Amino acid sequence: MKADITIPEVENVFLAAIPEWSDDFMENVWNVYLINDSDFNLESVMVVSKAFGTIDGEMKKTSLLRHAFVQVPSVSVVKIEMIEKSVLVLNNEFMVTFFIESTLYDKKFIFKKNTLNEEATEEVPILFVNGVIVR
Repeated sequence: MKADITIPEVENVFLAAIPEWSDDFMENVWNVYLINDSDFNLESVMVVSKAFGTIDGEMKKTSLLRHAFVQVPSVSVVKIEMIEKSVLVLNNEFMVTFFIESTLYDKKFIFKKNTLNEEATEEVPILFVNGVIVR
């Protein structure tokens, strides 16, 4: 029965965390974007995020945040959320689910703890700014 289920692979859809100036915090903050670098529109997009890990030997986790987007057009970008500075020492997980035509896709993206830093940045497609990409 399990062999009858085909799970499609997510291609050309990824996340990028970009350091951007925030007037509210008066410093750079990390904003996470969903990048659709495919030829298809993503429909009924749902993103669920959380952070988890250990701090000083104690297990910590944040509450779940949920974001929904009716459509993310092909070759476009949508801002998901800001990652608060205090959770950069935790793993930041984003579960992304969407439809392309009538096929459901989902993928888990994780920014591992302490990987969001200026030294780990590279140029992000479509945005053409430096950021940390997870595929």
